[in-house]
Amino acid sequence: MNLQPIRGRFRTGLPALLLGAALLLTTGCSGGSPDAKVGGGDNGKGGAVANGKTGTEASQATVTIKPDDGAKEVATSGILKISSTGGKLTTVTVADTKGNAVEGKLGGDGASWEPARNLASATEYKVHAVAKDGSGRESAKDITFTTLTPTNTFVGHYVPEDGDTVGVGMPVSINFSRGITNPQAVEKAITVTAEPAVPVEGHWFGNDRLDFRPEKYWAAGTKVTVKIALDGVEGRPGVYGKQTRTVTFKVGRSQVSTVDAAAHTMQVVRDNAVLKDVPITAGGAPNTTYNGQMVISEKYKVTRMNGATVGFGGEYDISDVPHAMRLSNSGTFVHGNYWASSDTFGSENVSHGCVGLRDARGAGDDDMPGAWFFNESLIGDVVVVKNSKDKDIAPDNGLNGWNMPWADWIK
Repeated sequence: MNLQPIRGRFRTGLPALLLGAALLLTTGCSGGSPDAKVGGGDNGKGGAVANGKTGTEASQATVTIKPDDGAKEVATSGILKISSTGGKLTTVTVADTKGNAVEGKLGGDGASWEPARNLASATEYKVHAVAKDGSGRESAKDITFTTLTPTNTFVGHYVPEDGDTVGVGMPVSINFSRGITNPQAVEKAITVTAEPAVPVEGHWFGNDRLDFRPEKYWAAGTKVTVKIALDGVEGRPGVYGKQTRTVTFKVGRSQVSTVDAAAHTMQVVRDNAVLKDVPITAGGAPNTTYNGQMVISEKYKVTRMNGATVGFGGEYDISDVPHAMRLSNSGTFVHGNYWASSDTFGSENVSHGCVGLRDARGAGDDDMPGAWFFNESLIGDVVVVKNSKDKDIAPDNGLNGWNMPWADWIK
């Protein structure tokens, strides 16, 4: 269209001013569409920003999360999965309502993420995930879901206890309240670490007991940490763990005592130095003492020993056995003995399979060998029996896995 000159006193300046304002209004509103081209090239022909894009395009990366937002009764394993198409995941956070984060692992291509372990049961989780496309543009997704509430549960009863100081032979032993048919998942949920570091491996005895130990006895002064994360682990179909614990214990000084059943003596060695040689009486025929490495698992200043409980009928029933320390589940103890004559110790084997030391009735005399050894011993100390006319003790009879070769232990 033709612009007609404005007649009057401002006819030379006003048209330029109005035209400039009109042009300003026109170019100032042209960005209303994300795909609109903004003019102004040096050649006066107009054009777009680099690659024909304005920087306001949507990311090509898409985040997908399973389960769906708001899902209930979600299984504690195998369901939570986060993935991205058109880009790579850059941020993934999964945490419960208390802020406890779930560790996870990113796929090698950066396009997927899965939790490293099972989730806890009956727990609400929040998921936040971000992915970035090749142009650096991000997209995000957030969901919330709740895991299932199990009807049937199991726990692990463990030794040693938190804060204990134990001997160098003490394994970590966990007995489960239900038989386990998915041992890999259960063992994965339990970690045992040591300071100073040493490899620690687990071994199953049957389907309800899992022990951990290093290849050789712990070093004196070692700090051991046990993390139990069984909550939500499906140990058998429809039966889930309901336990989360962190247990730490310390290994004290090294004490290994060697019983020579043929010589009727016990040599007590502490930190590689002989502490004392003690006269003993071991098991006599036909009730000989097991050979092998045994670990003290319980201590009783006074206890009752009834032969009927371990297959000996009414051969003995002593209500006040002093200074008794258990070496096996089948009834092997090292204990004080007040009923045998004093010259028995160091010369004869007359017990029903236990290791006896001379002692006083009522456990009231600390000068007796039985009292001395009791007071000098820790749960977890090792008692080795040799030269007895019996077989080696079974590794699962007490805390005695040291009798299994390491190659068999780690199978």
